[in-house]
Amino acid sequence: MLKRILIANRGEIARRVARTCRALGVEFVAVHSEADRGAAHLDGAAETVEIGPAPAAGSYLRIEALLDAAAATGCDAVHPGYGFLSESAEFAAAVTGAGLTWIGPRPETIAALGDKAGARALMAASGVPVLPGTPDASESAGELRAAVAAIGYPVILKPVAGGGGKGMVIVERDADLDGAVAGAVRLARAAFGDGRLLAERYVPRPRHVEVQVFGDEHGDVVHLFERECSLQRRHQKIVEEAPAARLPGAVRAELLDAAVRGARAVGYVNAGTFEFLLDADDHFFFIEANTRLQVEHPVTEAVTGVDLVEWQLRVAAGEPLPLRQDEIRRHGHAVEARVYAEDPDADFRPAPGTAEVVRWPSGVRVDAAFDERGEVPSFYDPMIAKLVAHGPDRAAALTRLADAACGTAVLGLTTNLGFLADLLAEPRVRSGALDTEVVGEFLAARAGADPVPAAAACAAAIEVRRLSGAARSPWGGAAGPLDRAFLDPAAPLGRVVSRDGPRRLEAVLTGVRTAGPDVAVDVAVAGDRHRVTVTADGDLFHGRIGAVPWAGLHAPDAVELAVGGVRVRLARGAAADGSGEDAVGAVAAPMPGTVVALPVAVGDTVESGQTVAVVEAMKTENRVLAATAGTVGEVRCALGDVVAADQVLVVLEPAD
Repeated sequence: MLKRILIANRGEIARRVARTCRALGVEFVAVHSEADRGAAHLDGAAETVEIGPAPAAGSYLRIEALLDAAAATGCDAVHPGYGFLSESAEFAAAVTGAGLTWIGPRPETIAALGDKAGARALMAASGVPVLPGTPDASESAGELRAAVAAIGYPVILKPVAGGGGKGMVIVERDADLDGAVAGAVRLARAAFGDGRLLAERYVPRPRHVEVQVFGDEHGDVVHLFERECSLQRRHQKIVEEAPAARLPGAVRAELLDAAVRGARAVGYVNAGTFEFLLDADDHFFFIEANTRLQVEHPVTEAVTGVDLVEWQLRVAAGEPLPLRQDEIRRHGHAVEARVYAEDPDADFRPAPGTAEVVRWPSGVRVDAAFDERGEVPSFYDPMIAKLVAHGPDRAAALTRLADAACGTAVLGLTTNLGFLADLLAEPRVRSGALDTEVVGEFLAARAGADPVPAAAACAAAIEVRRLSGAARSPWGGAAGPLDRAFLDPAAPLGRVVSRDGPRRLEAVLTGVRTAGPDVAVDVAVAGDRHRVTVTADGDLFHGRIGAVPWAGLHAPDAVELAVGGVRVRLARGAAADGSGEDAVGAVAAPMPGTVVALPVAVGDTVESGQTVAVVEAMKTENRVLAATAGTVGEVRCALGDVVAADQVLVVLEPAD
């Protein structure tokens, strides 16, 4: 077995690899950028090494810095995790060239399958069905245009070095191709260090199903069944499950056989995933191979009982596969949801920041970047955790996962938890009628209840809980809930005012019951009556509003709440009297990031909704839009500037 491993990654996956290392008694070394000083993935490491500044290009993507860290700390192997350099043949070759063990496929395999056009040719030669696509990857719009002419629209552009769906763009007409290529090249260079793209025929409303394969140095290759990955946003998976839903047995058998056949054709060693699209008639087509561990590997572990990271380490050490194909069994059903720091109601815009308090759910597996509090820098992918539920059948697993998403409390950070809970209850998701358009259609049709009134009710319950144990004179001190100065027939126990921006909310208290440390409050907001239970746990307040779990933090000027996984921040006290309005004409950055495009200059006339800047954060380009028509009076940033959240980028003068 390997003795000491450098984990060349960060966040959730670094912690996941470390967990198996600890279980096997293998020491690990953790690396970090300047932004990750003190991050949770450094805990328990034999040594830690700072490898560069916050941007990934200067730290986690620097091969030399990683090799120097491995040499300085006496490592004998490197685990790349996923993302960053995990599918870099250059990095794998450099690791083996330095006399270290690479925990992954051979460099030549990564190179062969990492070239998506070349991989398609290899699979076709092995009898695996493929889609028509470009023979070579390119950054040139002209070269891609010529290839697309032979393929036909619609097409999908893919970064040749990419993964996780990042940078993929659907193009439906020739007039849009140049702009799509320019944006995809820019993002691919920033995220993967390689801007080359390939084009492939786009299959409308496909299912996305992948097969986990594993090979060893002794020539054995097995599969560990398939995973359904059709629930995606921006071509990136957000919910995955094993086994695939509603997949005919004959198709499953053919799919698994095709993946193993493809893996054998390239002499595959270690963990890998062969990915396929299925059309409406369940015909499947190979699209790419991921030569690394996948984000969604826990659902395979849940249904097979296998630790895939342990298999990686054992195979890298030269051991044979722990199980033969006929010894690998599948039990029950597992579903995973990816928790992101993002705003689903703003087109999934990344939302970096600080999670002040986190309470992960019980009863499910949680793979998280941090346990109780953590920073989410703007320089990296916004995924902060994965929730994984396993059950005897699909319905049970989905219910457990929905309850877990709804019951998770992340305070101080905007996440997709509430969206996930709603998505997992969506009828098509529950029935298994899945394709890659389901999430987009669900988002467009989503008419969820406004969470703010319920949050105001919970904020009022916090006030009651804070004051219920205090010995107070009803005529002394500042007036508030439970004070006689506030008694009136409509609100016998007082009122609590809060504000959501310019919106004023008044919570009317009508009843309070206490049972030990717990308080139940009857409260009405905006005409709706609620029963809110509240318990104090140190600085954290939590309970249920009806059947929905909530949690909150109290501050002098605001209450931070998560109600059913949805974040709401309400101003309170004196802060609730402000207007909450932004300066007219000031266009600010929605999150920290880097200015990568600035299409306006002083004196330009812009329309409402026009893009005035593009800020790249968390590997996503975010358009900053003018809220009103006007003339550009000031430009307060330049290309390449690193800007803070709410920093004013452009100032508009109102149109005459």
